[in-house]
Amino acid sequence: MVRKTQLEIKKELRGGNGEVEIRHIVSKEELNGHGNMYALMRLKPGCSIGWHQHIGNTEPYFILEGKGTFIDNDGSKTEVGPGDVCVIEVGQSHAMENNADTDLVFMALIYNE
Repeated sequence: MVRKTQLEIKKELRGGNGEVEIRHIVSKEELNGHGNMYALMRLKPGCSIGWHQHIGNTEPYFILEGKGTFIDNDGSKTEVGPGDVCVIEVGQSHAMENNADTDLVFMALIYNE
């Protein structure tokens, strides 16, 4: 089967600023109980995904384009760019901000422990 991604626009995702463009690559159902999301994410300049915790699952990010600020479980902030992988462990929290002048594009996978 070949199909297009499913586009979803979320405003103030997890209490963040602005909108997040989510292109779902597979649906939650297609992950067969192993996870909740596999998607291409796009944050426009000034937009963010708010601080949130992962209970029973985790969510690595793989940065494809742009620059952003990853806020880790301990509150530390790290500038990230293409090729960086942001990993949290089950039960930890994180957030992502785009403070740059260009879009921040990354892959996100939420999978269960």
